[in-house]
Order: sequence, then C-alpha cells, then structure tokens
Amino acid sequence: MAKPDNGIAAGPTHLLASDPYEPRIGRIPIRGVSPQQPENRWAAKAYAGEVVPFGATVFREGHDLLGVELLLVDPNGKTTTHRMVPGAPGTDRWETSVQVATAGNYTFSIHAYSDDWASWEHNAAIKVPAGIDVELMFSEGVELLRRAGNRKVFKDAIKALKNKAVDPVERLSSAYEPTLVAAIDAAPIASLDTHSEPLVLRVERARAGLGSWYEFFPRSEGAKKNPDGSWVSGNFQTAAARLPAIAKMGFDVVYLPPIHPIGVAFRKGPNNSLNPGPNDPGSPWAIGGKDGGHDAIHPDLGTIDDFSAFLDVAANNKLEIAIDLALQCSPDHPWVTEHPEWFTTLPDGSIAYAENPPKKYQDIYPINFDNDPVGIREEVLRIVEYWIGVGVTIFRVDNPHTKPLAFWEWLLHKINTEHPEVVFLAEAFTRPAMMQSLGAVGYQQSYTYFTWRNTKEELSEFLYGLSHETSNFMRPNLFVNTPDILTAYLQFGGPAAYKIRAAIAATGAPTWGVYSGYELFEDVARPGSEENIDNEKYEYKPRDYAAAEERGHSLAPYLTQLNAIRAAHPALQQLRNLEVHWSDDDSMLVYSKYTAAEHTGTGIADGIIVVANVDPHSVRETTVHLDVSKFGLAPGSTFEVKDLLTGQNFTWGSDNYVRLDAFTEPVHILSIDYTKGS
Repeated sequence: MAKPDNGIAAGPTHLLASDPYEPRIGRIPIRGVSPQQPENRWAAKAYAGEVVPFGATVFREGHDLLGVELLLVDPNGKTTTHRMVPGAPGTDRWETSVQVATAGNYTFSIHAYSDDWASWEHNAAIKVPAGIDVELMFSEGVELLRRAGNRKVFKDAIKALKNKAVDPVERLSSAYEPTLVAAIDAAPIASLDTHSEPLVLRVERARAGLGSWYEFFPRSEGAKKNPDGSWVSGNFQTAAARLPAIAKMGFDVVYLPPIHPIGVAFRKGPNNSLNPGPNDPGSPWAIGGKDGGHDAIHPDLGTIDDFSAFLDVAANNKLEIAIDLALQCSPDHPWVTEHPEWFTTLPDGSIAYAENPPKKYQDIYPINFDNDPVGIREEVLRIVEYWIGVGVTIFRVDNPHTKPLAFWEWLLHKINTEHPEVVFLAEAFTRPAMMQSLGAVGYQQSYTYFTWRNTKEELSEFLYGLSHETSNFMRPNLFVNTPDILTAYLQFGGPAAYKIRAAIAATGAPTWGVYSGYELFEDVARPGSEENIDNEKYEYKPRDYAAAEERGHSLAPYLTQLNAIRAAHPALQQLRNLEVHWSDDDSMLVYSKYTAAEHTGTGIADGIIVVANVDPHSVRETTVHLDVSKFGLAPGSTFEVKDLLTGQNFTWGSDNYVRLDAFTEPVHILSIDYTKGS
C-alpha cells in the first residue's frame, strides 16, 4: 500500500493531520461535574442558605500534580474562586462545598491546571535528600519562581535555592518558608489551564427547600352542628383563629385543601359513600358548581375579601398560606358546559370520571390535556396568576402525575420566570421516573414514599437517597400523614408511632408536614383502607385541640419541641448532609447531619445524631457504631452530646450503648458539643 504524501501510514482517517476533528476533552480531562441533573436538560437546584457540594473528576496522564478550583458566578455577576480538594483516594474526584446565600441563577465551571510548583516540590523532596539530580532540581525550581513574578518573596527564594554554599537539604527547606508558601498558594505556579463548560445552578428562595407545613380544612375550624343535624360551616374568619396556635407550634406554612365551590352531582357522603345526605358538604376536590370554578371561593367560607383578611392574619403570625391547585372538575363545573372538549367522552356519550382502582371518584371529571392543550394551559396560567395576584405564593398541586409532564414544564417555567417567589409542591405518590421528573422540570418540592418507609433498612436507604442521589433536582416534603394516608404503622403503633414518625420527618429533611388530627393521635381507619374513618374529605370535623392538650392527650408540645430544635440547628436545615450509621439492632435507625463551622453563621460547627427505635411496641438495647469523620471529628474522638428532647447529657465515641423505650422516649436527637471532647 502506498504511503500518503504526508508520510503518515494509511489507517483510520481520524488519525490524519488534515482531519478537522477537534477533541471534545480538554488538555486536562474534567468529567462528571456536579451538581447537575441527569442529561443536563434543566438546571440543578438549590435554595438560599443551602450548602451545596460541588465536584468533578479531574485527572491527567503521568504523575505531575494537579490543582482544581471552582469558579462560581452569583446572580449579581460576582465571581468567587473556591479551591477544591481530593475526595476519596483513587477516585480522582475533587470536591468543595459552598453555601449559596441568595436566590437567582448562579453559573459555575471547574478550572483545572498542572500544579507545576507542587510537582517540583514532590520530586525535589525525593531526589534532593537522595542526592539525585540535585542541581538540576534546584535549577528547575528557580525557573518556576521566575515565572511567578518579580516580588521580593520570589527573589529571596531564588537566591536561597541557588546558594551552593548551603547544604542541599537546608537549601530545599527554603521552598517551605511560610511567606513563600502563602504567596504561591494565593497564585499557584501553573500551566495547561483547562476550563469545563459552564453550568447553571438555580437557587430559589429558602421556603422552596426549608419549612414546616401544617394542613387543615377551614370549613372544619369553627364548624357547628345544629340540633336538626344540619351544620354551620367554618369559614375564613373562624379558621383564622386557629393560625396563632399553629404558629406557636413552630410551623411556617399552612396548607388549605381546595377552597372553591363544591359540586352537587354525584356528591360523596361520609366515608366516600355514594348516597350523601342533605347536610353532607362533599369533597373539596370535587371542584366547581353554580357559584363558580377554580377562580371562585366556596360561599360558606366567605368572600375574596375574607380570604385576603385570612392571608393578613397568617402573615402577622409569620405564616405563609398554600392553596390547592387541583386540575379536575365536578360535573357541575362551568368548564363542563363551556369547554366539553377538555374532557374525555366515552362511547356511550358520558364523560369519564376519575379512577385510581380500586378507588372511584364519581364526583370528579379529569381533564384531557390533549384535546385542546393550548386552551387548557392558558386557562390554568390565568387561574394561577389570579391567585398570585390575591397574595398566594405556594401551591400544593393535586395528582400532578396524571397530567402531561410537558404541560408542567411549560407552566412552571412561565410562572417562575415572572414570579420566582412562587413555590409548587407536587402531590405525586407514583413511580420514581414520574415523581423525580416532576422535580426535574421545575417543582420546588415533592411528596415522597416516606409514609410507607418504616423499617430501619427502608428508612436508611430512603433517607440517604433523598440526601445524595436525587437532591440536585428533587426536594422532599416529608408529610407524616394526609387525609388519604393513615398507614398501618400509625393505625396500630399507638402514640409511640406518632412520635417516631414525627421525629424522623422533622430531622430527616429540611421540609416536613403534618395533617391536622395527627397531634390528637387519630388512628382509626375505615375498614380495609389507609384512610381515617369518618374522613374529613367528606364531612365536617371540628376538633378541640385545647381540651386534648389539657388532658395530656396531645402531641402538640412534642411537635413544638421538634420545630424549635429545627430552628436552632443549621444542620437540620440542610438536605444534602445526611449520613447513615449502623447499629447492631434491626430496629434501631441511626443517622447524622452535620454543617461545618464556616456555614453555620456562628463560627461553631453543628452536628446532630438521631437514633430512633422504629419498633413502636418494644424496648430496644443495642450498640450504635458511628463514623465520627462524617460529622467533623477525628477517628477515635470522644465527645459530649446532649439529648435535645430530654435534656440528658452523655459522653460518646465511635461505639455507644443505647437503650430506647418506645413507650417513653423512642428517639434520641443528640447535639454534639464541639467546644468539648478529645
């Protein structure tokens, strides 16, 4: 075979010098940059005040040493540089953590370089004491220092390295003079500068990722039953009287089920029955009637002015109000007659109602988003903007997984571009791909499988996954119960189960929530279901919280204590810092959360260790094994901890005996004292 004119042996065309192909990898390979979403279709997410771990896999050929730094540009255009350090040995992973202070879009990239001075130091430290290439090594050092500049510190070092009258080992020690080390550390002597492509980190307001939620039905607050069996509904004025008590418990957000008119057609009666009585109020999720649809208020609750006054009371108590965005209709909704094309018509001419077999919702028509996608999305946009104009900044979205993902991507992008303060919570108990993708396309928060994760093994895997595997795009809201969810664990676990679940939810993630009645240990289910009997979805349910607390039959003081602990400890306000530890007992869950001193605002590190006996029927004794490096201590350290629930103090180390009685205090929430210990 004849040789080509350029003298290169014939072979694959991509090896030819004339090939225009440009390598996509940089001179120094930078791969696996994080945080970013899978596929990088949408920006990774964080919230103001969150400590975000940044990382990249950086390596090069040969043995010369590298330097790696994060270049972070904040929403105001200010660039900060953060030196990255090697992660686990042998992985070529480089890491740093930065607390993002303000909301807005950040951009970041990774800068890698050949650290020529560090490479020289490494080689010189081996060769000079061994008498190998001594003068050659000093000459190389001198040349590097000349590259560094003309400052006196470099000139002095050059003079010292060139002084052959001094013993070589002593000459080499001049390279470690503190002033020189500081100067080179501030401006490394480097070459082969390589930058990754920039990525975006979308930082949202703190409430998007941090908060304590409380759900209640306004119609039940202040509701009264007349002697003839009829009811006087609660309203926004009577419901407002409940807000100070909720705020006193330390909650930040009050979530209201739909506040719109409720249809009459196929209205459900008590316990989801098909034969309602004349006094049954119907499910709030059967939206729409003669008084209007999604932009109207149920007349029993009051007027738009009454709702505005309710929002004012909430604000005065430092509470935000979340309302329900449930894109579905009662058969009586105005849309049914005005836009019949928005629904699915069956062959017999009827409109399909909602089903989630074996559950049937004859009082609800789902929307068909494919019949008129533009018309539907514009109407939903109008509704959401209407409520934003009224003063609503948080929407809990009912069943978003039954609507097209592309619709949510469009709506959330539209709303959050114009109203970045608005938060959307996805109520989607569904398969992981859909649930996680809802977070990916823009939902600020997501319900999770938390209520169905109850064993040590389940919770260890679940909580770690939320903190480390999906935290770039999905933020969990760990609700302990809902009107639809009363798990067997709560039905049969007694007060201990309620304490255990609340403590894990409040410490396992920075956002958690409870549905009213939880503090009263409402644990009786409708037979064969996971729903409370006499479900509040279908009837009025006034509660006497004060009387229960006076009898000592209320979890409210415990919930108050949990929220106070959360407020006092920065480590519990972070999502990505949870680490799972081990115990010798299959029912003793152990995890820690840690925030370094530079990110707490106090200059003192904050570490929390949670040990939970997840068996609500037993007393458990075990040994807890801790990797103390996960919360900033050296292996072998002993340290003081205080149980924030009981006030007890202990001295702990890597291995600790623990006894937890489910019938008294089933959970330790231990605060590490970083001012003591060894």
